Amino acid sequence: MKTSIKQLTLFVAALLAGSLSAHAGFTLKEMSPQSKACAECHKKESAALYQQWGASKHYRGNVGCFECHSALTNEPDAYEHYGQTISTIVTPKDCGRCHEHEVGEFNSSHHAKAGRILGSLDNVLAEIVEGNRGFKTPGYPEGNSAAAVNGCWQCHGGEVKMLTNGKPDPANWPNTGIGRINPDGSEGSCAACHSRHEFSAAQARTPDTCGKCHMGPDHPQIEIYNESKHGIAYRANVDKMNLGNAKWVVGEDYSAAPTCATCHMSATKNQRVTHDVGMRISWNNRPEISVRPEVSDAKLGLPGKDVTWQTRRTNMFDVCLNCHNQHFVDSFYLQYDGLIELYADKFAKPGLALYQAAKPLLNPAQFSNPIDFTWYEIWHHEGRRARHGVSMMGPDYTHWHGTYEVAKHFYSKYGPELQELVAHNKSSKDPAKQEAAEKLGRLLDETLNSSNHSWYLNKMDPAEKARRDAERQDFQKRYSK
Repeated sequence: MKTSIKQLTLFVAALLAGSLSAHAGFTLKEMSPQSKACAECHKKESAALYQQWGASKHYRGNVGCFECHSALTNEPDAYEHYGQTISTIVTPKDCGRCHEHEVGEFNSSHHAKAGRILGSLDNVLAEIVEGNRGFKTPGYPEGNSAAAVNGCWQCHGGEVKMLTNGKPDPANWPNTGIGRINPDGSEGSCAACHSRHEFSAAQARTPDTCGKCHMGPDHPQIEIYNESKHGIAYRANVDKMNLGNAKWVVGEDYSAAPTCATCHMSATKNQRVTHDVGMRISWNNRPEISVRPEVSDAKLGLPGKDVTWQTRRTNMFDVCLNCHNQHFVDSFYLQYDGLIELYADKFAKPGLALYQAAKPLLNPAQFSNPIDFTWYEIWHHEGRRARHGVSMMGPDYTHWHGTYEVAKHFYSKYGPELQELVAHNKSSKDPAKQEAAEKLGRLLDETLNSSNHSWYLNKMDPAEKARRDAERQDFQKRYSK
């Protein structure tokens, strides 16, 4: 029998009537006949799925397959399945029937908007530079790039298209990308962190869950965490972490180490759990030049635009102070802010200005010039690694994988490539290119002659050079064998 709007309304009403509290989730007095029928079949056909569900809080609350997968007949992803109208995809809107508060916070986060990358510079690489339209499916007869489908979309989420039989197009499914754009208009996938069908809180709290996406050359948070004292303490004390505890308040239920969830999401003695991962972050280190999070929230139209970075930093202070004293935390943030300022003033701001000045001299197609890759990797890979490294106390990623790589490529590749552009175009027959080359040349000279870069031209201020020589000699005198 098909599910009608009236039936689904009665189902939601039953959930509300059987609930313990709005913040604790919902329980039903007994399992619905529909879910009992689902379970009997899946017990035979999908034993692992049945076992995972049986270990979940959903099972203990009499919430089964039907309560999550039921759909209205007019929904775009609905189809008939053994006499019931269901949907394969369970979206945040579906989860929000019971977990309204959590889904509301998630919808306000950058995680929910991760699918917006589909129109970004990153996807030019995956769709055009790396890919083609060779991967054709019923929903995409003109084709897609397999690099984007299997790479970008699996973490950021793709736009799910449905076939006439109610099943998702193979280009979009399987997909648990955190910002998946769903057929019902919602964004995101709760299963990105709460893997179905157990939806284990302990699994969501482990760093490896976050590391599924937060890893690699441009955002190596899991590698940084593993290097940091926090990661070392976690691995040494994982048996003391009490990960399965329902309350899981830092300083009360565990204190051996923090995980990603501890710092960015989980409860403290003064804060409840949040599913908006930006509420404790005081810098957004994704762009060429770091910005305050309320600035990036405003660009996405998120309510966080009204929450200042100072408030967010206070939220994070509240986490840190469970293990560290005030002086320790204050000093860490001075170090962090200092690195952000160094990177921005020495490399990011002049580097971006030089790249913009060089554009009139470049081939118009993005990434058709060697310098496109050089600048992209300086800020998108190396600059991010430095900034993320310092934010999580990972010195090797801050320096050797970060600022060292930034400096090496800024001076050994980026500068020479800019000089070559100037030399090649300053005698151009095109007056516009001549003018652009002269402008770029002046800006490059001005940059290299500034106090941050004059060492490169062997023009370091004599007083500064003498001071550094004296410091080096004093160090050698005290510590040389």
